[in-house]
Amino acid sequence: MFIRKAKESDLDQITSMEAVCFPPTEAADRDRLAGRLNTFPDCIWLGFDDYGDFVCFVAGLITMEPDLIDEMYADTSFHKPDGDWLMITTVCTLPEYRRKGFAAWLLRRVIDEADSRGCKGVVLACKENMIEYYSRFGFDNEGVSSSVHGGAKWYQMRLTFDDEYHYSRLFVVSDDPKENQRMLSETLFGSPM
Repeated sequence: MFIRKAKESDLDQITSMEAVCFPPTEAADRDRLAGRLNTFPDCIWLGFDDYGDFVCFVAGLITMEPDLIDEMYADTSFHKPDGDWLMITTVCTLPEYRRKGFAAWLLRRVIDEADSRGCKGVVLACKENMIEYYSRFGFDNEGVSSSVHGGAKWYQMRLTFDDEYHYSRLFVVSDDPKENQRMLSETLFGSPM
């Protein structure tokens, strides 16, 4: 999988994917997506398969606000590059590429980047059927969200980059002993052996 940040030239593809993945009441239109691309392209990650096909994307914004509110979907002024929280507003995978790990891989990259930026954590809103999925990444369900975006019932999920989160990441084990050695070296010494 290849991952990169969005560019203005990606607008049509992003708009099309958004329309395929969400009902019309929830999908961001071309103008909203253009505003996000112009304001915070560094918070829009695109995923491509091994053949270069665009298969998924994750979009959000960095803000000082601790909770995801409906205004963040439309008002780009909430974005503060040095803010505390990454608010994910979109996780989108084309139907034919779902359940193949693309979104998971991309979401892991987004989480790692938010942590590297010094954010306190990541917040998103999801429907009830997706709570278990996001829990696998360490997100905690905080209950029904105040968001009523698109007229749907959402649940706010939060992943906080606290000591417990960082400690749990120290001992991720791979089936590959060389990968384990590399990860341990990076953790202890800041660079691979």
